[in-house]
Amino acid sequence: MKPLEGRQLGWLTIALSLATFMQVLDGTIANVALPTIAGNLGASTTQGTWVITSFGVANAISIPITGWLAKRIGEVRLFLWSTALFVLASWLCGISSSLGMLIFFRIIQGLVAGPMMPLAQSLLLNNYPPLKRNMALALWSMTVIVAPIFGPILGGYISDNYHWGWIFFINIPIGLLVVLAVFKLLHNRETKIEIRKIDFIGLMLLVLGVGSLQLMLDQGKELDWFNSPLIIGLTICSIITLIALVIWELTDDNPVIDLSLFKSRNFTIATLCVCLAFVFYYGSMVLIPQLLQSVVGFNATWAGLAAAPIGLIPIILAPIIGKLGTKIDMRILVTFSFIVYAATFLWRALTFETGMGFATTAWPQFFQGFAIACFFMPLTTIMYSGLSSDKIAAASSLSGFMRTMAGSIGASIVANMWSSNEATHHTILVESISPYNPLSNEIFAKMMSLGMSYEQVAAYWAKEITNQSLIMAANDIFTIAAAAFIALIVLVWFAKPPFTPGGNSTSQTSNANH
Repeated sequence: MKPLEGRQLGWLTIALSLATFMQVLDGTIANVALPTIAGNLGASTTQGTWVITSFGVANAISIPITGWLAKRIGEVRLFLWSTALFVLASWLCGISSSLGMLIFFRIIQGLVAGPMMPLAQSLLLNNYPPLKRNMALALWSMTVIVAPIFGPILGGYISDNYHWGWIFFINIPIGLLVVLAVFKLLHNRETKIEIRKIDFIGLMLLVLGVGSLQLMLDQGKELDWFNSPLIIGLTICSIITLIALVIWELTDDNPVIDLSLFKSRNFTIATLCVCLAFVFYYGSMVLIPQLLQSVVGFNATWAGLAAAPIGLIPIILAPIIGKLGTKIDMRILVTFSFIVYAATFLWRALTFETGMGFATTAWPQFFQGFAIACFFMPLTTIMYSGLSSDKIAAASSLSGFMRTMAGSIGASIVANMWSSNEATHHTILVESISPYNPLSNEIFAKMMSLGMSYEQVAAYWAKEITNQSLIMAANDIFTIAAAAFIALIVLVWFAKPPFTPGGNSTSQTSNANH
């Protein structure tokens, strides 16, 4: 079918980008509002975390089956139904009167949200002229970058000034606008439908395996990881069922997940790069706000504002990179991205301290924007190069699923490393404060001469040691992240050009597979 042009193409880009923005925003906006939500619904903050967990588990389960559903229902129809049901679920979340009711509708919201992002990518590429597909991916990637920045800021502001339900109600006008625009533009451009047998066994293995893994990652820290029988059971269940899922999907005639995509060298390499990078990228997105609030003393709004500069450069550069994308080797852009990632993580490791100000956090965030601008679009272009247009939805859903799981794993790894390294540094620092250390005795004596009691001095140093330990543990993680991004540079150069997203020529497929 002939690609869209002019004003129609512009409106389609805006509508599909807004859909992605809305979904990504919803995954982060509730985080800072959890204490408010839990308090209003008569639940503890620990119980309130299921508001986040329930959405994540349901979303992780539904993402991988997008490709199969799109073949059976049609990409346009599936996208419209997913977005409309997401709007309805958002309204039901906002009017919930109990925690159980909210969690139930968050599960529904997560399930119907799964296909939205993969299909937004697929519909963009399939309706853009081939020579402008890099621009489409660049514009789309901006929404993935900006939404997690606005999430904590909006969530904190709404919970401080309005009823928490508006966290979900803001999806309604955006979602309705998206549905109307996409229906008007694409209702007569439906993709080919294939009636396929339902892979019930694969679907059940997917639900059990991914659900167990996501619950294990979400609840691990709270339940003290493998000291908990529940975490051990979830881990064993996820390993066995996910291995069984891979074996089943490789042998089934109508698999719910198309693992044959990994035969494409470029898809495999780009997906690995995205996933490995997301372990530390997403992990740092979770770590830095916690560090700023627990050690530096920022409130939730200022912690969100300190992270916001990361979105400035991508907004400016994305259209330029998209326009020049056909003239630049994508591997060069990704290499530049990984170098900047490494430099900014090392910058944090060398400058983060207990008394740091707003600028110390904001400047590395600002310059990391250069890395992000050269990350999503080039790697997505490499990922889809050589794949036929009818494979884009399946490829996007599979890579999106792996990226989501990589983010969850990264957040858990970073949280665990931060906790364990803090304990190690805390022990070392405490050992230096003893009656046998003349310097510590001198400091204690000077502080007591200023009118402080021994207990006050001890409490002050206990707090300082804890804060210093947390900072040192975070800087350890930043240093490891810098080294990991340098190592990823080698991996991306195994990808093989030409890099044309959504190309369907035989030669491209051949190049990608060999």
